[in-house]
Amino acid sequence: MRIVIAGAGEVGSHLARLLSTEQQDIIVLDEDRERLARLDANYNLLTVAGQPTSFDALREARAGRADLFVAVTPYESCNIVACGIAKSLGAKCTVARVSHYGFMDPANEATMRSMGVDRLIYPEYLAAREIITALEHSWVRNWFEIHDGRIILVGVRIGPSAPLANMQLKEFAATAGNFHVSAIRRNHETIIPRGDDRMEPGDVLYITTLRDNIPHLIELCGKTERHIRRVLVMGASKIAIRLCDMAGDRFRFTIIDNDREICSRLPEKCPRAEIFHGDARDIDVLLEAGADEADAFVALSPSSESNILTTLTAKELGAPKSVAEVEDIQFIRQAESLGISTVINKKLLATSSIFQLLLDADASTSKCLALADAEVAELEVHAGAKITAAAVKDLRLDRSMTLAGLIRDGRGMLITGNTVIQPGDRVLLFCLAGSLHKVERLFR
Repeated sequence: MRIVIAGAGEVGSHLARLLSTEQQDIIVLDEDRERLARLDANYNLLTVAGQPTSFDALREARAGRADLFVAVTPYESCNIVACGIAKSLGAKCTVARVSHYGFMDPANEATMRSMGVDRLIYPEYLAAREIITALEHSWVRNWFEIHDGRIILVGVRIGPSAPLANMQLKEFAATAGNFHVSAIRRNHETIIPRGDDRMEPGDVLYITTLRDNIPHLIELCGKTERHIRRVLVMGASKIAIRLCDMAGDRFRFTIIDNDREICSRLPEKCPRAEIFHGDARDIDVLLEAGADEADAFVALSPSSESNILTTLTAKELGAPKSVAEVEDIQFIRQAESLGISTVINKKLLATSSIFQLLLDADASTSKCLALADAEVAELEVHAGAKITAAAVKDLRLDRSMTLAGLIRDGRGMLITGNTVIQPGDRVLLFCLAGSLHKVERLFR
C-alpha cells in the first residue's frame, strides 16, 4: 500500500516510523529538510521536500497514486487544501487533521467530501474520549473493548500487596483460568510473557478477559473500583471544553484557569461546569478549589511539566485518580513512572487513530495501538491458514507474539494452549512492534 504523509512534525514522524516497519510504501512530504533528513537516515521510507499545498510537490510525492493520503501539519487549512489537491490528482482516501470541532459536525460531512477530504482527525476529541474512559474505569491505565465488549483488554499496574504479585504466569493460569496476561510493561520495556515469567510489583499487566470476570480481576490486582463523580480540571483548553460537552452530566466538573478573561467566557461553552479563577500550581488554590475532596484530577494546561507536577501535588492532597496531558513525548515514561494514573498525548492518539484507518482498509484486519513498542491486532483467520493446523501449544509460535482471545460465532472466548483456531475466527493478538506483517502470514 502506498501512503503519503504531508507533515513531518511529531504526528507525521511518529506515524511514518510505525508504518516503515510494516513493509508499506511510505513517502513523507514537508518543507523542513532537516526533519526529512532524520527520517530518511533512520527509516525505510522516501522523503520529498516541498509545501504540502504545492501541486508540483504533491506530484513529486506521487500523491495521485496514494492509497492513503494523510495531511497532519499543524495547520488545518493547509491539511484540508492538501487533501483536496491530492484527491483531485487521484488519491484513493484522504485524511486531514483539524483543530476545531465544527469540522466534525455530521452536517458538514458532505461539504468536506466535496472538498476532497474523506476522513477527519480531531486530536482534542480523541483526548476527551480517552479521559472519559479513564474516569469511567478508575482502576486501570488502559481499557479497550473488542467487538462491542465481547472481549475486554485492560492495562493495570500491580502493587506489592496484589494477590497476583510475584506469581508465575503458569501458576496464575492454573488458579484463575479466566484471564490471559498478554503483555507486561516493565522498566519502559514491553515483554511478551511465557509461563515461567513472574508478575512483579510495579509491572503494568495487559490482561485479556471477558466482561463477567472484571470484578474478580479487580480483586486479584488489589484494586478498588471507585465511582468518579467530582472532577477537578486544570486548564480551560480545547480538550477541557470538549470533555465537559461529551461527558454530559456523568461528572461534576470544576475548571481552574489563571486567565480571568478565559474564565469569564467559559460558562458559555461549559454551562454545567463550575469555573474557578486561579493558578492551579498553587497548593492553596488547589485546596480552595476542592482538590482534597475531588474524585479525580485532570491536568490539561499547555505545559507538560506543569501538568505532571500539579497532578502529583493533587495526588498528595488526596485525589485518588489522576490524568495528565503530556505533549512532550520524552516525558511520557517519566510521568508513568511517577504513578500518574493515565497519561494523555494528543499526537500519539492521532497517530493511533490514523493507523486504525489504514488497517480498516483491509476488512480482515483491525488494530488498536496500546503501547509504543508493541501492537495489538485483531486478525481474521482465512481458510487453509497455517494458524489452523494444530492446537496453539503445538504451533511453535514466535516468542514475539501471543494469542489472547477470539470471537467465534459472535461469542468471545480466551485462547489456551489447547485451543484450535478455526477459519472465520477473529483473533486478538499481541506482538512486538514491527512484527505484525510476519504474523499476518499465519492467518492467510
